[in-house]
Amino acid sequence: RIWLAVDGNGDAVRKTIAEPPTVRILPGPPAKLLAHLPATAQPGQPILLTLAVVDAMGNAGVPFTGDVLLRASKPGLGLPEKVNFAADDEGSQSVPLEVIEAGVYRIRAAADGAGFGLVAETNPLVVAEGVVGQLWGDLHGHSNLSDGTGTPEEYFRYARDVAGLDFVALTDHDHWGMRFIDSHPKLWEAIRLATAEANDPERFVTILGYEWTSWLHGHRHVLYFADDGPVLSSMDPDLQTPDALWNALRGRPALTFAHHSAGGPVATNWHYAPDPELEPVTEIVSVHGSSEASDLPGMIYKPVFGNFLREILVERGFTLGFVGSGDSHDGHPGMAHLSAPSEQGGVAAVLAEHNTREAIRAALQARRVYATNGPRIFLRVGLDGHAMGAVVAPADTPTQELAIKVAGVGPIRQVDIVRGDAVADSIAVGGLREWSLRRTIPALVAGEHLYVRVVQEDGGTAWSSPIYVR
Repeated sequence: RIWLAVDGNGDAVRKTIAEPPTVRILPGPPAKLLAHLPATAQPGQPILLTLAVVDAMGNAGVPFTGDVLLRASKPGLGLPEKVNFAADDEGSQSVPLEVIEAGVYRIRAAADGAGFGLVAETNPLVVAEGVVGQLWGDLHGHSNLSDGTGTPEEYFRYARDVAGLDFVALTDHDHWGMRFIDSHPKLWEAIRLATAEANDPERFVTILGYEWTSWLHGHRHVLYFADDGPVLSSMDPDLQTPDALWNALRGRPALTFAHHSAGGPVATNWHYAPDPELEPVTEIVSVHGSSEASDLPGMIYKPVFGNFLREILVERGFTLGFVGSGDSHDGHPGMAHLSAPSEQGGVAAVLAEHNTREAIRAALQARRVYATNGPRIFLRVGLDGHAMGAVVAPADTPTQELAIKVAGVGPIRQVDIVRGDAVADSIAVGGLREWSLRRTIPALVAGEHLYVRVVQEDGGTAWSSPIYVR
């Protein structure tokens, strides 16, 4: 849309024209090939390989025809040699596969049509008996109904057919953009209907949401794990603090979480402690940068020192899990890093056995989650058998066993063990793509927590949710 607003009588109150002119934006020529696999599978389980050809900015719908040649890193996937793309595929396909044997798999894909010569490699797929199920998702992004581009329907289609996500939320602003959802009920109804229409449990889950856009206390998205829920506006005089928002949400199938909390465009007011029932996790990374700490490249812009999550968890004693999400404003959920100036986005990994709204909500509430800044890095962390996100009692032994398992998208540079407000150990990995560790460490005492940060050579990063001792 090309928005036109008129202040007819000079009172500084504008009104947009009812039917603004529009320009149809078309994708550029094929420039990138994307290939995605699930994170985990059991032997014998059917899975989908998602292939997509996009333009230089990550836009879908490119006019690609021809073959994509496929090669697995090891036998055991029942992989076809090639997949043919016709014009009506619009550059994306989901290819059914059946995992035959246990192992860690990657697939190399090469587009052979019209001499484009595009290549890609998937994220790692970890196949094992009894492996804990994992879902990839993006819980933060926008459409042209607030301050983004593209329609809600296009947003969901990109998440499923291009980014190969398992779940997604569209979180347009309550009171931001050219028309405000909190004062235009038809906009919220359009989002609600599009979300319900795209929801396909166990295949692709959509979560109804919006962004509570407070310029005083920070931005939070509100997620409803149901087909309906109200827009509780940050501009409502009765809903202008986080506590008021949580009280209004209590009893509903809803969760909230803060984002870009350590800096731009607005930092979170952590004087309001996250509600333990309604805000169990926080967004540690997005296109705006990382809110974890200031000791790695890619930290958030306009940082507010003292507001980083590593500091906040210690100083205020909060118990929060970590997720990443894109905050895509250009219709690229799950792939926001493709067109971000920083080449950084965010995705959320959720450990759940079923791809349903109920299972995703339960995993978020239990903090069985981790974050990456875009690449789909496989990560598992355990402490004496307790998984990431757990809250445990102090050990009755002087030491505990820490277990870490990583499968990178690219070569791994280092694995950092963060204990409290400091990096307790930084382990050089030397470019391996699969790495594991079992180590005895001094036992955590009451009030402490520990998490793991994985850094690839290309800057791709993953953060486990902390394990807390209380």
